[in-house]
Amino acid sequence: MPLPGPQAHEVLVGPGLCGRLPELLPVPAHAGRTALVTNATVHTLHGRQVAMGLRDAGLDVHEVLVPDGEHAKSLDTLTVVYKRLSAIPLGRDDLIVALGGGVVTDIAGFVAATWHRGVAVVHLPTTLLAQVDAAVGGKTGVNLPEGKNLVGAFHQPSTVLADTATLATLPVRERRAGLGEVVKYGFIADPEVLVLLEACPAAAVAGAPDLLTDLVVRGVRVKAEVVAADERESGRRALLNYGHTLGHAIESLTDYNTYRHGEAVALGMVFAARLGERLGVSEPGLAQRTVSLLGPLGLPTGGLRADPARVWEALTRDKKARGGVRFVVCTRPGEALLVDQPDRTLVDEILITLA
Repeated sequence: MPLPGPQAHEVLVGPGLCGRLPELLPVPAHAGRTALVTNATVHTLHGRQVAMGLRDAGLDVHEVLVPDGEHAKSLDTLTVVYKRLSAIPLGRDDLIVALGGGVVTDIAGFVAATWHRGVAVVHLPTTLLAQVDAAVGGKTGVNLPEGKNLVGAFHQPSTVLADTATLATLPVRERRAGLGEVVKYGFIADPEVLVLLEACPAAAVAGAPDLLTDLVVRGVRVKAEVVAADERESGRRALLNYGHTLGHAIESLTDYNTYRHGEAVALGMVFAARLGERLGVSEPGLAQRTVSLLGPLGLPTGGLRADPARVWEALTRDKKARGGVRFVVCTRPGEALLVDQPDRTLVDEILITLA
């Protein structure tokens, strides 16, 4: 499907796309080299096929491996990658290809945005989270100890090829974490996503190919429409942060070791649903439906041990805070809005319910 806007590009979704690179890859004019950015795990699973496809497309392939996990999204990793690109050397007309999950796409996207002040990047996302979120929309970034994605840039890819066949190679926990991001789209824009997951939670967790492909298409469609209307998050794009305001704080406070991103977002959505009901803007029963949906997917709905004072400190450092800490709440499935900072006492009370 096309993602319209000033930097229009295609987002292709379906099984087997990594095997069709010579046909589908948009190679920049005058490009001779590509840096294939990935990690060791993904390289073992998919690297050989992708590298062969890139060579068949006429490119000299240089593999750049980065560490796995959220801790890899650091300034130290950027320095290593930049030095590797310098050694190739990768020119302004060349191409960066990101093969992996959200960490890889965030790192490679930011490197592409800043190398020679901007080179082309193609995303080949291999996780559910990356296919419905990280690889789409042009947000890139790395973390600091003080917060998630505090250093970043907007840089749209030339294309996104979401090969849903790669999702079969994911550990179950990674699929579950990706489903947390999928659920978000159901609450803010496409309630049919919730119906599908409520009907077949076990199939979704097990990686049923047709179901996951449908969910990826739905998620990408929502995000593409929102990003096309508000690329730089001056308005409606903020709704994509449903569950993320608290979710990012949880990730930061637990040093990115305890929760996967989608797991932290799940807790954030439970919080947001309870907040919306307490504020009187969400329909009654939304919080219970959220818990009842997330539980069978194996996503956390409680068990959070966090000092409210430290949570507030993390919330106020969030890059999206503007005139206080704002939260996205769902009024009813398919509709969401942004609310200004609620009373801190109310927020603390709801945080306690997540214990």
